[in-house]
Amino acid sequence: MVIGRCAKGYYTEAEAARELALSIDDFRALVRRHILDTEEDAANLPMTTYQPSDLLLLRLLVSGQAAPTTAG
Repeated sequence: MVIGRCAKGYYTEAEAARELALSIDDFRALVRRHILDTEEDAANLPMTTYQPSDLLLLRLLVSGQAAPTTAG
């Protein structure tokens, strides 16, 4: 029987950045670019917690940035 890491219920901003192998600044830029509607929302960014599903979405966005595709 193989036991993996326990899934967390939520991640802080720093934990989320670490899970995605991003600096805090890069993580904040990613969230601002893809999730936040206004700069006012950014004031709450350090206090925000992220669900595992949020990290999945952000991981997909990060991997999409690394390998852009062209339509045509």
